[in-house]
Amino acid sequence: MKKLFISIVLLLGLSMNVLAQELPPHPTKKELIAHKRQELDKRYNAERKAILNHPLATKKMKRDQLKALDEKYQSQKKLLKQL
Repeated sequence: MKKLFISIVLLLGLSMNVLAQELPPHPTKKELIAHKRQELDKRYNAERKAILNHPLATKKMKRDQLKALDEKYQSQKKLLKQL
């Protein structure tokens, strides 16, 4: 009787534990795109700040690097809009 009681309590405890573990809802496509856009903006701003604050780069070098960064950013932004 005691073994039966222990096994029933154990079984109920495990089943409640399994039921309590709900999966989080999957993000929608719009939420994923918004998250990717935020990551892209953060990365762009960080790279831009690094280029502008570089102590050894000349103005022409900075301008060229910023131009390349802007082109890369615009192409990635365009790809996100196509999704």
